[in-house]
Amino acid sequence: MMTPIQGVTATQINSHQFEPYVEDSVTASEFSFQTLADVTKAILRHAFWLAEQKHNLSLKEYKKLLSIYGWQGEEKKYLKIAATFGKFEPQDFAQVEPRTIYQLAERSKQYQKVIDKLLDLSVINQETVRTLIQKQRTPRAARPKKPSIWRRLKNGGRYCQIPPIHETSEQTGTTLQKMMDEEGLTAQQIVAEAIALRQAYKEGQLVLAKDRN
Repeated sequence: MMTPIQGVTATQINSHQFEPYVEDSVTASEFSFQTLADVTKAILRHAFWLAEQKHNLSLKEYKKLLSIYGWQGEEKKYLKIAATFGKFEPQDFAQVEPRTIYQLAERSKQYQKVIDKLLDLSVINQETVRTLIQKQRTPRAARPKKPSIWRRLKNGGRYCQIPPIHETSEQTGTTLQKMMDEEGLTAQQIVAEAIALRQAYKEGQLVLAKDRN
């Protein structure tokens, strides 16, 4: 619990008390995992404590508390943790690594079903949480990508770019090159003229000779 600050009275936590950590003669691995568990519980305890201070202190006192510890803006992620895990106790997530706690809180709306299912479990550990998260990530059906000829310019404008034309006969390419050589036109001009003629035909302004006969 933080030391009382002049002008700021931090309220005592009733529901989430700190538990002393007693170091016994345990193996290095047990000590390491226990330390990580303590970190997760400390994160949740601090989140709950901070949420209580925001609720009980005046806005001025709350901002002063954050300012003294240089926490302006940093407290938001912990308030999200408090809101996400408010129905749990810190001990409930002792076997969950810290990053997962942040992940669930940051995307609480996306993982709301995961949080709800955790309430029904008697034992919560990293494996159970990870399994629920993976089930939540149902693969989306791949949508067919709509072909587009448009490309963006740095100034916000755009231009069209026709993809490469692959033909065994190379008829389109050779015909286009012949027109360019004989008529002195650019490929863009010829393509624009061809598209205009095709559009006119679709609108009934042009007819094929065989159709007219």
